[in-house]
Amino acid sequence: MSSGSANAKAFLQAHPELQFVDLLIPDMNGIVRGKRVDPSALLKVFDRGIALPASIFGMNIQGTTVEETGLGLDIGEADRVCLPIADSLTMEPWQKRPTGQLLLTMYELDRKTPFFADPRVVLQNIVKRFAELDLTPVSAFELEFYLIDQENLSGRPQPPKSPMSGKRPAGVQAYSIDDLDEYAEFLADVLDAAREQDLPADALVAESAPGQFEVNLHYVDDAVQSCDHATLLKRLIKNMAYDHEMDTTFMAKPYHNQAGSGMHLHVSLIDADGKNVFAGDANAPNDLLRWAVGGLTETMNDAMAMLCPNINSYRRFSPEYYVSSAPTWGVDNRTAALRLPGGDPEALRIEHRVAGADANPYLVMAAVLAGIHYGISNRIEPTPMTVGNAHEQHEAILVNNLRDALRGLTQSPVMNDYLGTRFLDVFAACKEHELTEFEMTISDLEYLWYLHTV
Repeated sequence: MSSGSANAKAFLQAHPELQFVDLLIPDMNGIVRGKRVDPSALLKVFDRGIALPASIFGMNIQGTTVEETGLGLDIGEADRVCLPIADSLTMEPWQKRPTGQLLLTMYELDRKTPFFADPRVVLQNIVKRFAELDLTPVSAFELEFYLIDQENLSGRPQPPKSPMSGKRPAGVQAYSIDDLDEYAEFLADVLDAAREQDLPADALVAESAPGQFEVNLHYVDDAVQSCDHATLLKRLIKNMAYDHEMDTTFMAKPYHNQAGSGMHLHVSLIDADGKNVFAGDANAPNDLLRWAVGGLTETMNDAMAMLCPNINSYRRFSPEYYVSSAPTWGVDNRTAALRLPGGDPEALRIEHRVAGADANPYLVMAAVLAGIHYGISNRIEPTPMTVGNAHEQHEAILVNNLRDALRGLTQSPVMNDYLGTRFLDVFAACKEHELTEFEMTISDLEYLWYLHTV
């Protein structure tokens, strides 16, 4: 019996009450898809995997197969094999009926060749390049999100009423402990459920808008697992909110007059001895850190479609909300795109602050690690460090819309090298399909402006 099958058998013995198991695979947008099976099928899943169509990775944000990807009718909606991720079998604490969950990744039918369009596979290929340098990425995500009312006004979000006071929040109180108290039961349940699922969520912060919060994940020395944590935590937060008769959104910019939600990524590198190779003085970064920053700033425009993959993503960029529109870096400077946090020199790292909470964690990590590896391999020197307000000192030169971002991504030699041309073709086809549909839709504002005036 394989170790995976042994773990599955032990899990079944530990949970005789189990009624279902959710088999999960994150798609191109980071949306979790899959199947729900009877527990009796679990050992078979570990032994043989399950069949799912390759078109899972050719879907747009609406869950519709984009035929231009070549993963739908062109291949007869053919299946591939999805195999379990070791040690990802846990319970789902929010379910009324005892339910387990298991992460999967996709392979070709030979069960040996990882499927090229699985974002998890794209990231794994980049991590292998670091292994060739005897380096290992250490990383953690910070995720921002909004609690919203289950009953939205004409499809538009609004903050939920406080379970404690019954009032709907309206003011902005960043880092407010009182705001944490207002939703204390929900937030406590999130952390409890995260512990039950072995997700290293270690802090919750009230952010800078009504109903907005940030949850921090702890560092791990496995970049792919770090993304697993972020993906599963988003799913957990959404489901725990339903249990509290609320909803959540990780949309990048749900309110035009409030801060957007970001997905900040903290990254360092350790060598074979477990030493942080970025360690030292942040104001005089060593060669590896300096080259890593150089690679990230040089490739940032090329990577924007990975960091900000949706039309709404670009509405988040605004100086007053600490979202940089230029490839800048600085020490303990939250106005810069890349921040080197101050503090312990041994814990020096890069905080990448560009991605929105709506992005796919695997693709954010892939883009960031690609930039770091490219910078180190080619000894790319960064632009001068920014001191003070980066918004006032630098022109907004990052692309500000998805169409230009996709063009930059697909035409980038660096991104084609690291992420793979076949994968980028599939990703771009999905996103261009969304763009076309969006641009063909007549908005309410167009009717208001033009219906009776022209």
